Amino acid sequence: MKKIEAIIKPFKLEDVKDALTDLDVSGMTITEVKGYGRQQGHSELYRGAEYIVDFLPKIKLELVVKEGDLDEAITAITTAAKTGKIGDGKIFVSSVERTIRIRTGEEDEDAI
Repeated sequence: MKKIEAIIKPFKLEDVKDALTDLDVSGMTITEVKGYGRQQGHSELYRGAEYIVDFLPKIKLELVVKEGDLDEAITAITTAAKTGKIGDGKIFVSSVERTIRIRTGEEDEDAI
């Protein structure tokens, strides 16, 4: 099993969720986060004063998929989240050693 962590722009969340739902992804966790990458934030004007916004709002999406579904899930996320502009986000993939569903005690692929 593989864990996918994707950092995306907030307004792309519904598109990504719909794309993953079409793949029958059974669940995901969404967190509102702030951060920056290469874009290094930006400056804004507020009441005539300029200030720097270092950390931009992003959405962190976490899901666990079977290894055979990994490439399809990554393609769905990248296609749905891409705007072609700086700050589209990143995807991180890591291995999951064990998964347990608390309610039933099911383990590993049966638990996802």
